Formats: sequence, structure tokens, C-alpha cells
Amino acid sequence: MVNALYPCTITHVRTAPRRYALRHRTYLWLIDPDRPPRLPHLLRPLARFDARDHFGGTAPTVRAGLERFLLAQGVELAGGAVTMLTQARVLGHVFNPLTVYWCHRQDGAPLCVVAEVHNTYGERHAYLLRTDEAGRAATAKDFYVSPFFPVDGAYRMRLPEPGPRLNLTVHLEREDARPFTATVRGTRRPGTPAQLVRLFLRHPFSTAVVSAAIRLHGVRLFLRRLPVQPRPRHRTQEGMQ
Repeated sequence: MVNALYPCTITHVRTAPRRYALRHRTYLWLIDPDRPPRLPHLLRPLARFDARDHFGGTAPTVRAGLERFLLAQGVELAGGAVTMLTQARVLGHVFNPLTVYWCHRQDGAPLCVVAEVHNTYGERHAYLLRTDEAGRAATAKDFYVSPFFPVDGAYRMRLPEPGPRLNLTVHLEREDARPFTATVRGTRRPGTPAQLVRLFLRHPFSTAVVSAAIRLHGVRLFLRRLPVQPRPRHRTQEGMQ
């Protein structure tokens, strides 16, 4: 069983067109999507994991949505285990800037990693990654996230599967530079009801706060006269319907 909590710090650092940094504290879940946490009835509103919040939102389960996406990319999970790092739905609200799925073969060997990105416009995009032993992979940027960056360049990611520590890094590379870097750093805690209550009291309404913070920082950047890039029409990926 996976089901762990990670109190963590998320940082965003921009170096172009102007330097700007933000830091936000929250908590993330690492779960087996086939066996999500079984919480007492009164605590269930604090952590729901709904299939509607991932991929196309139409699959009966999160795992089914993941398998549908992978099959469209020519990858068969074939009963292998999956671990999922995500924000839960808290008091009816969810916002997941990044959800990561570590997919394994039936013998436990790594198969692939899926990085599912959500923007503040309600759109979703998933990247299929073939990581090396250190969890590193590169992929072209295909999705509009920040209104201050166009859809070009590439991501270099380091996404090792979490253990006692959570340590993720995403670099945006454009024109031989790295104008944006995001990191997630945290320490594993047991995914128990008592730990969830402690973290909720420390970070109440965590998903709504993350969503509001991203928008607030966007307003600050706009007031600093950063040019807004036009948002192209999002083309739904195969397997995300």
C-alpha cells in the first residue's frame, strides 16, 4: 500500500523576461489509484480522488483514464502497479497544476511516467515520459500554461518516484536559456487520518489557496508589464476525451 502525505514547498522561479519568484507551502498525496485511502466518513470531504478530475474526466476510475491515455500512445499497462502524486479534492474543490503517475510493469520494473498538467483555464494535457534511472526526461512543450510564455520550447524534468523525500524539478528551456524552473520538495508522512487533519489545519482549503495564489501572482506579473501571450485553442489529446 502506498498512501502517504508529503508536506511540501513549491517554488517557481522566472528569470525572463523579468526575474520573479514565488514560494508556496501545501501538501500532496502519494496514492495507489486502485486503492485510495479509506478515510472515516467525517474526513472524506478533506480528501477525494475523483476520476472526473483527471484525463478526460469520463472514465469510471482514475486508473481507467490513465490506461485509456496510455493505450492511445501505444503503451499497455497490462496490470502493472501505478503510484500517483496529486492534490486531493478538498471540500469540493480541486486544482492540480501537476499530477504525476509512475507506471510499472507487472514485475515491478519501471514502464513510463505520465505528467498531467492543468492550467487555470480548465484545460488538461498529459506528457508521456521515458525517464532514465535518475527520473530525468525531456519533452517538447505542447500546452499553454502561463499567459506570459508562448507554447514553444521544451521541458527538462527530473521526476524520481518519491520515497522518504519528494524532490521534483521542471525546467522550461527556450532559445538556449531556462526562463522558468519549478521545484517541489517535501518529506514523507504517513497517510493517516490524524496526519491529514494536522495538515488540513495547517493548510486549510489548500487547493483553493493554490489556485488563488497562481492567479494573484499572474496579476502581479501583469502589473509589472510582462507581455501576455495569446492562448491558442487547446486540441484535446487522443485518449483524453
